[in-house]
Amino acid sequence: MRTTSNPIFRNLPQPQRGGYAGFGSPTAGAPQFDQYGQPYQQAYQQQPYQQAPATRPMTIDDVVTKTGITLGVVTVMAIISYALTSMNNSLAGVFVGVGALVGFVLVMIATFGRKQDNPAIVLGYAAFEGLFLGALSFVFTNVKFGGVGGASLIGEAVLGTFGVFFGMLVVYKTGAIRVTPRFTRMMVAAMIGVLVLVVGNLIAGFFTPGGFGLRDGGPLSIVFSLIVIGIAAFSFLLDFDAADQLIRAGAPERAAWSVALGLTVTLVWLYIEILRLLSYLQRN
Repeated sequence: MRTTSNPIFRNLPQPQRGGYAGFGSPTAGAPQFDQYGQPYQQAYQQQPYQQAPATRPMTIDDVVTKTGITLGVVTVMAIISYALTSMNNSLAGVFVGVGALVGFVLVMIATFGRKQDNPAIVLGYAAFEGLFLGALSFVFTNVKFGGVGGASLIGEAVLGTFGVFFGMLVVYKTGAIRVTPRFTRMMVAAMIGVLVLVVGNLIAGFFTPGGFGLRDGGPLSIVFSLIVIGIAAFSFLLDFDAADQLIRAGAPERAAWSVALGLTVTLVWLYIEILRLLSYLQRN
């Protein structure tokens, strides 16, 4: 069974398939099987997402709509957070801390509590993540906190984030890169490696200024940020593939909220890394 690097999609039922990725386009001539090895159609009658008569299957329009709503909440809250932080700089730490902590807790509840398709949890995450992003963006760009670039840097990071997103969507739709089990294993290994390095750098920072130098703005930091951005970008392929499997599996409409949550998590991660990289380049 192929899995995604995004933990939001890990607990969702995902029938196997091969070939090139494409929303709603089944693999020609290939039988569909679920994670239990049963024929796809039979398994879905017995196992996950057994639909009530009034429930319609999820479509691309549902994914786009739910993702748009989620990102809209993130954006509105980020703007409010940025404005409040600019008026009272002491709120920066509070907003960053509370937003990150509550957002993380909600993602854990959604992932391990199998509530990825709960709109209240998804939108709650979006609100607190917006609170976190607005304050963090102010910290990255305000001279008082050692930041550079001002609001223009935020605009560049936003454009860069959505540019990468749509670029990877084109790559996915055209099948330029195949989403295979080997590709997935490589991505998961890369993400684990990045996590180990980030945690190791944080721990080393308690004993040596700058730790391993992965986040101090030097040449090594720039290279590391480029690598992380690349991993985040390619993880979109796995997220698109997971969403594609849900659509083709006939998952109900509410499952679009889980897709929206997963894509938002990756978009937030990518935005932070791009903003961080741009701040490094502005200093040098």
